Amino acid sequence: MVWWWWIVPAAVGFIGLVLFFKGFGALFRGRLFSGLLVGAGGAGFLAAAAIATLIALDVQTWARLTYERPVAQVQTRQLGPQYYEVTLIQPDRGGDLPAAANLYPVHGDEWRIEAQVLKWQPWANMLGLDTQYRLDRLSGRYQSTEQEINAERSVHPLTGGDDYALPWRISTWDAARRYRRYVDAVDTLYGGAAYMPMADGARYEVWITQSGLVARPANDAARNASSGGWQIAR
Repeated sequence: MVWWWWIVPAAVGFIGLVLFFKGFGALFRGRLFSGLLVGAGGAGFLAAAAIATLIALDVQTWARLTYERPVAQVQTRQLGPQYYEVTLIQPDRGGDLPAAANLYPVHGDEWRIEAQVLKWQPWANMLGLDTQYRLDRLSGRYQSTEQEINAERSVHPLTGGDDYALPWRISTWDAARRYRRYVDAVDTLYGGAAYMPMADGARYEVWITQSGLVARPANDAARNASSGGWQIAR
C-alpha cells in the first residue's frame, strides 16, 4: 500500500472540514457572504477528498488483485534431440533472483513446473493476503501425444514456496484447511502448472499471481521458441 494515496485525501478532507465548520460558524455570527464563501470552499475540499479517496481505493484494489511475485527462473540448454539440461533457480525469501540453482535432465519439447496453490478470496487479497504456492515437480512434455505416451519421460520432485507461520506457529496452509468452515477466506486449494517450449539458451521466468502460476519468456531464444518455434507436432 502506498501511504500517500491515503494521506493526501485525508489531509484534503481535514482542510475541507475545517473550512466547512468555519463557514458554518461565520453564518451564525451573521457574516452571510464570508460564511457561504468559506463553507462552499470547505464543501469543495470535501468533494475533492471523496474523489481522491475513490481513486486511491480503485488503484489499491487494482494493485492488490494484480500483484505477482517471482517463483523461479528456468534456463534450458540442449544436450541432444529432445533432451535438455534445465536449470531451476528459485528466489530467496526476500523474493530476489538469483538464489541456489539446481540442474535437471529433461526429455521432451517443453518443460513444465507444477505447484500446489492456495488462492484467497478477493476480499482477503485486499486485506494483504497473497496467493501462496508449494512447488511440486518439474517434468518434460512432448508436443506429440504419441510421444507423450511412448517416449522417455522425466519427472523431478521440487520443494520450495510459501508457508508463512502465523503468530501461534500454525502454518497458513494448515490454518486454511482447519478453519475454512469458520472464516471463508480461502477461494480454493488446487494444483496449478505452467509450461513452455525448451530451446538452447532459452530463459524463462515463472511468477505466482493472485490467480495462479504464469510463465514468461525472458530472452530472445525463449521468445522465439514460444512464438515462431512453438508449433504443434503432427
